[in-house]
Parts: sequence; C-alpha cells; structure tokens
Amino acid sequence: MQEVLEKLEAARRAARLGGGEKRIAAQHGRGKLSARERLELLLDPGSFEEVDMFVEHRCVDFGMDAQRIPGDGVVTGQGTINGRPVFVFSQDFTVFGGSLSEAHAEKICKIMDRAMRVGAPVIGINDSGGARIQEGVASLAGYAEVFQRNVLASGVIPQISLVMGPCAGGAVYSPAMTDFIFMVRDSSYMFVTGPDVVRTVTNEVVTHEELGGAATHTQRSGVADLAFDNDVQALHEVRRFFDFLPLHNRSGPPERPSYDDPERECPALDRLVPSNPNKPYDMMEVILEVVDEGDFFELQKDYAKNIIVGFGRIEGRTVGVVANQPMVLAGCLDIAASVKAARFVRFCDCFNIPILTFVDVPGFLPGTAQEYGGIIKHGAKLLFAYAEATVPKVTVITRKAYGGAYDVMSSKHLRGDVNYAWPTAEIAVMGPKGAVEIIFRSEKDDPERLAAREQEYRERFANPFVAARRGFVDDIIMPRGTRRRIVHSLRWLRTKRLENPWKKHDNIPL
Repeated sequence: MQEVLEKLEAARRAARLGGGEKRIAAQHGRGKLSARERLELLLDPGSFEEVDMFVEHRCVDFGMDAQRIPGDGVVTGQGTINGRPVFVFSQDFTVFGGSLSEAHAEKICKIMDRAMRVGAPVIGINDSGGARIQEGVASLAGYAEVFQRNVLASGVIPQISLVMGPCAGGAVYSPAMTDFIFMVRDSSYMFVTGPDVVRTVTNEVVTHEELGGAATHTQRSGVADLAFDNDVQALHEVRRFFDFLPLHNRSGPPERPSYDDPERECPALDRLVPSNPNKPYDMMEVILEVVDEGDFFELQKDYAKNIIVGFGRIEGRTVGVVANQPMVLAGCLDIAASVKAARFVRFCDCFNIPILTFVDVPGFLPGTAQEYGGIIKHGAKLLFAYAEATVPKVTVITRKAYGGAYDVMSSKHLRGDVNYAWPTAEIAVMGPKGAVEIIFRSEKDDPERLAAREQEYRERFANPFVAARRGFVDDIIMPRGTRRRIVHSLRWLRTKRLENPWKKHDNIPL
C-alpha cells in the first residue's frame, strides 16, 4: 500500500508542475503567475478541490503521443471565495501554451455542467494560445462544446472571465458570452485575428497591445469591464467583486452585515446640483453618499463614461446602480452608453438584483455619427432592458430628464416601482431654450421677448411638479433624504412579484 501511495504522490507532484519548473520560471519572468498560483490567490486557503488532475490528451499525430502531461493544460475544480462556492478553471500556459485540446475542453465542460447542476458561479482564467493545431477539428469541436455551455448557463449562473494572457481566434467567444471580463495590463490580449493576419489582409501594421490589449478593450471596444495592473491585483479585486453576486438565478441578492445607518441623511447632496443648469457636477458623489459605507464597485469605468454602472449595497443587500454622468457629454445617452447600460440592466434582472437609477439626461446625443451608427436601435436596447425588467426598480431624477431619454431611464411608464425627483429636477420634452425656439420661432428676432418666453417655459414645465401632479413621479424629495427614501422603498419591494407574458424568449433589438 505504501508503494501505491508513493506512486500517487509522485503523479500528483508531476501534475502540479505542469510544463515544468523552467516554463513556470518563464511565466514568472513575464510578470505572470502560474495557473495554480492564480487559483491559490483567488480561492479561500485550503478550499480548492481539483478535478481531473490526471487527464491527458488522446492525440497521436505529429509526435503528440510522446508528449503527454497530466492535466493537459488546464486546472479545474471547485472551491470557495469568502465561504461561498464557486467552480473554476485555470488554463496553464506552461503546457502546450495552454492550447485547447479535446480533453482540455472536456475538463472545462465537466466543471460547467457541475456548476449548473448545483447552482454556483463559474470563473474561468484564460491564458491560452488557442486551439491545439495538432488535433485539428477535434479542438474546434471542443471550443463549440464550451460555447454551448456558456449559452445555456447565461442567466442561470454568473459567469466571470479573467483574461490573464493571450486569448485569440475562436477562444475569444467563450469570454465574450460570459457576464464579466477582466484583463491585466501589458500581459493579456484578445482578438479574433492577430497582427500578422491583419497586416496580410488589410496592410495595417498594429501591435498585439494596440489590437487587443487591455486598454483597447476597456476604453475603445467595451469588450472588457476592467483592467488591472498585475495578476495579484486582478485576483484580489475579483474576490471583492464576487461578494456582490448571487450564486444563481433562483437566489436573491447576497446580504452581509452593514454598519451604515439606513436612516442616515446626506446633507452634502443639498448643495451638489449647481444653480446653473448647464454646469456639470459629479454623479459619483451621489452614488457614494447613498450606498452603504461608500462601497461601490464600478464596471466599465473607462468606457462610455457618460453613464455609470456598477454594484453597491443598501442595508447590506446588493443593488445594481445605473446613473447618467453630467461630467461627460452632459450625461447624454449615445450608442456606447446605451449598450453598456442595457447589458448591465439585463444582468441585474436575470439574477434578481434591484436596480437603482439616478437620472440627469438632456437627451440622446445628436449627430450623423450617432444616426449612421444606429442610435435608434442601440438606444432601444436600453429602453427594452428597463421595460422587460421585473426586479425592483427605484429611480431618482436629480436634474434634467428630457425627451425620449426621460422615458428610457427607468421612468414610471416602464414599470418603475418608485420614482423620486429632487426639487432641482427638470422634466420636459426638451430644454427650455430649444422648446421656445421651436414654439415661438416667429419671435426669434426679438431676443428680449424670447428670453421672457424661455423663463415662462422654465417655470411652467422645467420642474418636477407637472410630472408629480400626473403621478409620474411618486414624490419630490429633499436630496439629503435620498438614502433613507431608497432604503424604505427597497424594503417593501423585497416581496415584489411581477411576471412577463410567457414566451420562448424575447427579440431584443440587437
């Protein structure tokens, strides 16, 4: 028996070494952790239980039968993060460059199937050269098997992708179908076709970083949610982020003890909105004042900065926050902001997370670039997302809510449960100046008369009282009482029950 145990331990040591000490050292030399080191930092100490440690590839072509390494380039299993269960896979770049084989894919699929059966999130750490060329179509079939599980798991369990190295070709579509993507600066990249192919086909000369680095995908494409400076920071922040997420779509938002007084007033908010309606202010100040302990996890903060999305807590329970940002493009909705917010709203609705919306929006961004880019359809995505959402929805209009953008931003007409307005709110079809220039265009040559008309319009329509009289706003509240009113609203909304008509699935304007 002792001999058998020694053989087992030797086999385990060999599997833990992956591609060997030299390749692990090379990984460290690039500023990257090994696959197992990443899991040690991500999961609670001692909680990881590995699955399929001894699995090997079955390829015999191109001399592969002489190159068999236990684990076959991916470490899979389950563990806990802050005591909560999670299933994980971590691709090992030291083994065949982390390339995906048939056996490699089967390991990932097994973990995803288990996660679906028990109702726990999946976190995938991607660090791979792509499909294993020696296996041909078998490796492509493996990718498709993973893709199918990404689709079936969508909206059932949260899926998080950590791109911590190369992720190219068909490999990018698995992270793309997960709920959140995090990258590491200077060491991770994603693209469908690499720089060499791009140069051959289009004559463009571009580096890996320019084509698909962390900066590209967090600032320009919007593919990734956040980028971190190194592996350690990324894994630490994902642990923090994980605490905001429910385990599956049949559980409510997670709850943890909060020491922030739910009745706390926020006097600073009384002085936040400038008297000049054209002067910006930072909506992030509102969010940080309202959420518990000022703890807010912002997503996609470097992309479409005219809208803010992220997670906070109210009375210890997770809430999703969507807010226009007057500091950027005056808070206008454009294509990027609409898509960013729509996807976030839909995630919250999938997983029973209440949505808190702060509104200061003068409208949709005008211009040929927006119209040619399809702002009509992209803007409709956000409208659609809010309209179909059945989770509790609380909306606070801090200043401008003009035109169709007023409707889109979780208005009462899209089944908003509780809609508040600050006294500074202006709810109208458009701003006073634009409205007067249209209504009284015959008086455009008389500036004094036009100014008087503008003041008349402002007093009559650019305030929250008209909407309040019609019940479109439930109450006009003092800014300092915003947190308290939100707390009370979310309390009684905990038992909300609302169902959409039966359908196979909707047809959102993609």
